Amino acid sequence: MRIRSRRFVAALAVTTSVALGATACGGTTKDSAGDDGGSSTTAGKADPHAATKKGLTVGFLPKQVNNPYFSTADKGGRAAVEELGSTFKEVGTSSGTDTSGQVSYVNTLTQQQVDAIAVSAQDPGALCTALKQAMKNGIAVVTYDSDTKPGCRNAFVSQASAEDLGRTEVQLLAEQIGYKGEIAILSAAQTATNQNTWIDYMREELKDPKYKDIKLVKTAYGNDDAQQSFQQTQGLLQEHPNLKGIISPTTVGIKAAAQYLSGSKYKGKVKLTGLGTPNDMRKYVKNGTVEAFELWDPAKLGDLAARTAVALASGQITGKEGETFKAGTTTFTIGKDGVVNLGKPTVFNAKNIDSFSF
Repeated sequence: MRIRSRRFVAALAVTTSVALGATACGGTTKDSAGDDGGSSTTAGKADPHAATKKGLTVGFLPKQVNNPYFSTADKGGRAAVEELGSTFKEVGTSSGTDTSGQVSYVNTLTQQQVDAIAVSAQDPGALCTALKQAMKNGIAVVTYDSDTKPGCRNAFVSQASAEDLGRTEVQLLAEQIGYKGEIAILSAAQTATNQNTWIDYMREELKDPKYKDIKLVKTAYGNDDAQQSFQQTQGLLQEHPNLKGIISPTTVGIKAAAQYLSGSKYKGKVKLTGLGTPNDMRKYVKNGTVEAFELWDPAKLGDLAARTAVALASGQITGKEGETFKAGTTTFTIGKDGVVNLGKPTVFNAKNIDSFSF
């Protein structure tokens, strides 16, 4: 049962103060971050035949509230939550690197006694103390887009297989540069869990002998800020004049890089790929700056995160590997460490980009 006493609120206030103080120190220890083991689960066993509860409150905490990508994802989440007969609530920071702000919002949602929290984590460990407190008080916790350590949530809704995303971005760029030349990566924040996982798989893919003539010369960070990403792109090209291609696995980064390239002497000469939205990238595909890039449908990601959160709060799943649940018309199976994969990414190019409007 959810604790609703004044004693609980007072105790939580102390926890909030400690968590914020620890985050402000600029580091997360292993003890404060939680263990790296399997995902935490809600109390009791899953009942796949349990009725879907109505009247729940599901709080969404995106990585950045003014980011068009997360706006689209959270609209999908809102639609799903309301379709299921519950209440959607979005909170969050305007910065993609404000981890202390995310901690504060998690604690606020816990104080408000929501039934589930769906969060895109800015850091894998910084939110752990707050999220574990939420789970202790009966709140289902789902991460989406960017994960925490597995022990700090019930399930992670992944936009696609991390390995697929990392490897396919290298494959796309390699084809465009003829499997030869210097390349760079323009990422978001250095602590972004999803970005770092994809980059690890990019590096693994580059070990294949067929990429022997491709050299990764630098990984730069634009912190999911358009101006910083624009400047980082400019800096990469000044520092590496022989650069042949850039991979930017962030929607803010790839758009900013395309903006710079389209107005420079490098347009058409330095290839750019990564993860972007059709609406952001359409003009750059049509003017020849970008040949192809990829992404999943963020609205579908938000939809699945919402349905996973409601399934957890309804007791239909606990986050254990092998459990199945129905989200809309599709049945999903929870994988290792509580991971639920949305599906394969879509490649966008001049032939198909006008078929998409997100």
